[in-house]
Amino acid sequence: MNEIKKLAMVPMISGMLLLSLNGVAQTISQISDSFTKYYQGTVQEKIFVHTDKSAYMTGEILWFKAYNVDATYHKPLGLSKVVYVDVLDNKQNAIIQTKIEIKNGLGSGSVYIPVSASNGNYKLRAYTNWMKNFSPDYYFEKNITIINPLKSPEAITKAQSPGYDVQFFPEGGNLVAGISSKVAFKLTASDATGLSECRGFIVDQKHDTVARFRPLKFGIGSFLFTPIAGNVYTAVIKSGNTPAVTKELPAVESRGYVMAVKDAGSTHVEITVKGAGVEAGELYLFVHTGQSVKAGMAAPFNSGAAIFTLDKAKLGEGVSHLTIFNSARQPVCERLYFKRPKQNLIIEASADQPSYTRRKKVSVDIAAKDFSGRVKPANLSMSVYKIDSLQNIDAGEIFSYLWLKSDLRGNIESPGYYFKNSDAEADTALDNLMLTQGWRRFQWDNVFGNKQAAFSFLPEYDGHLIAGKITNTQTGGIAKDVVAYLSVPGKRVQLYAAKSDSTGRLIFNTRQLYGPGEIVVQTNSERDTTYHIDILSPFSEQFAKSPILKFNLTRGMQSAIEERSLSTQVQNIYLGNKIKHFYEPQVDSSGFYTPPYKTYLLDNYTRFTTMEEVLREYVKEVWVNRSQKRYHIKVLNGNGFLDGDPLVMLDDVPVFNIDKVMGIDPLKVRKLEDVPYRYYWGPSVYEGILSFTTYKGDLGGVEIDPKAVVLDYEGLQLQREFYSPVYDTEQSVKNRLPDFRNLLYWGPDINTSAAGKNQLSFYTSDQTGKYIGIVQGVTLQGDIASQYFSFEVN
Repeated sequence: MNEIKKLAMVPMISGMLLLSLNGVAQTISQISDSFTKYYQGTVQEKIFVHTDKSAYMTGEILWFKAYNVDATYHKPLGLSKVVYVDVLDNKQNAIIQTKIEIKNGLGSGSVYIPVSASNGNYKLRAYTNWMKNFSPDYYFEKNITIINPLKSPEAITKAQSPGYDVQFFPEGGNLVAGISSKVAFKLTASDATGLSECRGFIVDQKHDTVARFRPLKFGIGSFLFTPIAGNVYTAVIKSGNTPAVTKELPAVESRGYVMAVKDAGSTHVEITVKGAGVEAGELYLFVHTGQSVKAGMAAPFNSGAAIFTLDKAKLGEGVSHLTIFNSARQPVCERLYFKRPKQNLIIEASADQPSYTRRKKVSVDIAAKDFSGRVKPANLSMSVYKIDSLQNIDAGEIFSYLWLKSDLRGNIESPGYYFKNSDAEADTALDNLMLTQGWRRFQWDNVFGNKQAAFSFLPEYDGHLIAGKITNTQTGGIAKDVVAYLSVPGKRVQLYAAKSDSTGRLIFNTRQLYGPGEIVVQTNSERDTTYHIDILSPFSEQFAKSPILKFNLTRGMQSAIEERSLSTQVQNIYLGNKIKHFYEPQVDSSGFYTPPYKTYLLDNYTRFTTMEEVLREYVKEVWVNRSQKRYHIKVLNGNGFLDGDPLVMLDDVPVFNIDKVMGIDPLKVRKLEDVPYRYYWGPSVYEGILSFTTYKGDLGGVEIDPKAVVLDYEGLQLQREFYSPVYDTEQSVKNRLPDFRNLLYWGPDINTSAAGKNQLSFYTSDQTGKYIGIVQGVTLQGDIASQYFSFEVN
């Protein structure tokens, strides 16, 4: 009988086990599906900017190349066509703002350093319109130095406090009573760099020392610590002879989870989760790298612990997020883990000689290869500049930025260290970095709430988007479903229409809008007379909290500053015209209605003195009449007259009052184009189109409607031509025109083909010293690399 009972229990236990396994798989699947659903269609971009150098004099030109790549795979991304670049001071005020065009994820530009800039360090940042939907912590940022020789340096004030700060980060997120936990910390000096020469200890409320610590690298370190329930812990840090700094540790929780991550050999990672005051059950590990799900697994939480063994091969390269969920699908622990990426691209670059005399030719061979020696086509940029006490070797390079710095918040000191070194100390330092710079609080509510990510900014897929807001001047409220027109006066037709949404927002999708000029924004003054339009700034008004490193002028820099100041003045005086050359943009000069039905070149016809005569005498597609003291134009085609007045444009600016059209001086008009049929353009429907173009593109003296908004507006930046003199004859070498260039070469668009090496050449200047060249770039497959070379000029 007992044997029968045992046999009957076997299928019952097996069934319960099967249900349990199905429940585990379902929970993991639910977490993964929620994550994937939330992020599907949410493309993430990263930008890296290669500047020609990092220290500038006022009056110099800053050259740069922007790489826009997919955030996970680092492949050049064609989503956005515009990159915004700001140079910010320490109060987040922009001293420079510009926007450049990018194609297939690549673009370049230049900015003039204003002579009004003060001495100091500044933050150069870059982002797209799409990136404004996310945290500004993930915009590209780089510190640059600007020196103004006409301004005295600011006096150095004595610090009122020790001048450093400390933050503590328990591994996984919390300190839980009775459970040993790794606590990482970061010590930051007043200049925003890590403070390494210091020591600290942890005391409880009885002033008993329970732990001691020292930073390992860049002011970052960690220590093990077991907190006791009810105790309050304080850190005391001492550095040199400065007063001690005290900081309370995070509060000790009476219940919760603690996670510990360690490498279990070369192939696996072991994640141990311990808990106190929590129920037994299943715990779940969810791993994602960027937006790609990498692993999901479960482990029983028994006797206060659960252990996960994760195969490193499942992890993506770079930064991965490890999140622990309890049985209720609540995130209880989280931290980052870094897997060093493979270097799949090698850039070879070297000058043909180790040293040169003045005004001599330098040839540089460049090749991009993989580790097997096969040539890989890549798009690269190269800068060659002089180094001195003011300008050191620029450490900002593309590989460490895209793989590490771009995925972490705040300033990362010497990111290249973690790639150049792979010993035990570097591994520990890298893990400490993940615990401090990468630690963040959970943000899973939206993921599990089945909420779609909300976006306020559209990707600029076709061209620059100009945003505006329209309000009703009588009620002061927003105005929705109102059509507005934005035009750029000139000989090239540029007219864009937009209809306001429920918030009164207007989006004008421009195309090939280059350089400075004016824009005219208006509604149809014949119908809409009670509206006001404001054009919004396209630049981001959100700022990361990362500080700008302080800059102090020293006597050792005096010689370099004097030399650079003289160099800048000489170039602006003697080469002013050459450094102001811009490439002519390749634009489509035809109107949006191309091709027109007919084009009338007025010089080919008898010249009349009034526009009414011109239209009546030889424009067969229109009929002019006058009723109730107002002119009206009807467009005629084979099917008869169209309803309503047509859209009439003068040098691209809509003129809604037909009386004004009749007041146009025909002798100032070069041509007339017409479209004698109903035309749909954006949200608007036009009963035909008449487009007048004057000889000068200046509206021929016709006044713009007083209710229209007329603004100076900077379109996409015109491409400046980099000037480098050529000394290929004896006469040019002996030319007495001084050449004080410290930037010998800037090439933003260098392509290595499958054929092999690419050879570039340039000439040295009259400035002697050591020069550094840096070449960096990306392949279509997302492989990235950089390479330095050097030579002397005697």
